[in-house]
Amino acid sequence: MDGTSLAKRLVEETAAKAAEMARRTGTSPCLATVLVGEDPASVTYVRMKRARCAKAGIQSRHIALPATTTTAELIDTLAELSDDPDVHGILLQHPCGPHIDERAAFEAIAPEKDVDGVTMRSFAAMSFALPGFASCTPGGIMRLLEEYNVDLAGKHAVVVGRSAILGKPVGMLLLARDATLTYCHSRTTDLSEIVREADVLVAAVGQPRLIRGEDIKPGAVVIDAGYNPGNVGDVDFDTALTRARLITPVPGGVGPMTIAVLLAQTVAAAANQLVLQHP
Repeated sequence: MDGTSLAKRLVEETAAKAAEMARRTGTSPCLATVLVGEDPASVTYVRMKRARCAKAGIQSRHIALPATTTTAELIDTLAELSDDPDVHGILLQHPCGPHIDERAAFEAIAPEKDVDGVTMRSFAAMSFALPGFASCTPGGIMRLLEEYNVDLAGKHAVVVGRSAILGKPVGMLLLARDATLTYCHSRTTDLSEIVREADVLVAAVGQPRLIRGEDIKPGAVVIDAGYNPGNVGDVDFDTALTRARLITPVPGGVGPMTIAVLLAQTVAAAANQLVLQHP
């Protein structure tokens, strides 16, 4: 499943929408990125996201906070951005550090600007199939499944992983598409037996090559959302490829879709907010 090509097309469509918005309203969509500290990986991720914004015609405003920033100070920053009419989307790069209450920080982001889909309100929207922004990686996974015409109704979907921004929300999105859902995690017993029953498997646990090819049901659809050192996913790609009907590579599968969805949702957020100013 080629996430790179699909992401490229989605970004092109997003750029066209951003350009039309700027022409019609005189305003370009703006994404604010907030980074606490100078973790090298986080710095790289934010730089990459800002570069993609520029290519898509989306303005970016970067707020770099020192590693000594407190939860209260971070919340104040996010609240200010939430109240700023020139900012349409907010991305808090995480992890923020062990001293930060990330859940409290996420909840300081206004729901209409939560283009990364990290607030509890966004999770509720995904759970109840209500309007709102999906967590970006789960949203990208769903777009990949749609692109490849994967019929989810009645299928057994197994999600390995239960993080708040990936495992849990992707399960809710699958359930909303009428899949029968099983969550697995680090304390699941007989994981291989459960994985072998999956018509659709989402591996999102962060353990390299945890899922072996022999555990894949013949004809299954495999989404590898893991990314580990050495460009290795959570699925043993070479052996799984011999049994899966469709499978995402690492890299080039889920990863490109995450940023593409972030940009698309930023433009959608801007459109929602600007309609109040330009009816």
